[in-house]
Amino acid sequence: MVIDHIGFVFYPEESLFRIIGRLSFPVFAWLLAQGERKTHNIYAYIRRLAIAALISQPFYSWLFEIRQLNILITLMLGLVVIRLARQFPTERYLLWAAGIFISALIPMDAGTYGLCVILMMAEFPTQKFSDVFRWWGLWISIHILDVVLLRQMLQLWALPAPLLIYGLGQQRGPKARWFYGFYPGHLAGLLLIKLQLLR
Repeated sequence: MVIDHIGFVFYPEESLFRIIGRLSFPVFAWLLAQGERKTHNIYAYIRRLAIAALISQPFYSWLFEIRQLNILITLMLGLVVIRLARQFPTERYLLWAAGIFISALIPMDAGTYGLCVILMMAEFPTQKFSDVFRWWGLWISIHILDVVLLRQMLQLWALPAPLLIYGLGQQRGPKARWFYGFYPGHLAGLLLIKLQLLR
């Protein structure tokens, strides 16, 4: 993620930074889905994301010179949708559709693609081969559609990201609450560097 942001701000002509960065969001989405399953307090989880998103937004908008909500909002929306879908399984697809609609309606980082990735990571296959085969088919389809509809060629580099999750043994690591400070902190740091370079 940090490499991606450095590339976007300081080396926009160098695609390698952005390519490396494509691997980060699917892993974050998978960690979010694992956190949703295992948290003892979903409201505290949502609150932490909301506070970090609120703090991050001014730095995000100024650094990237963009008018959209930061990625923590996308993660928070995804968290709410997958929790509601777990609580109301018969309305699962309707809730997914509502989340996708909101992500398309409100400009946010990763947008509809991001929400689809979160939903897919909430359904990450672990056992039956048929489930794994179907999941990978959908995973590839999402990225092809992103290229065809939105011309997001860079997103194709996210395709191998699930292999990292398999490689990590699909086990959630220790809690990383430092991330809630790190995300706005690294945006603020990059913004300060950018402002210094522009002087």
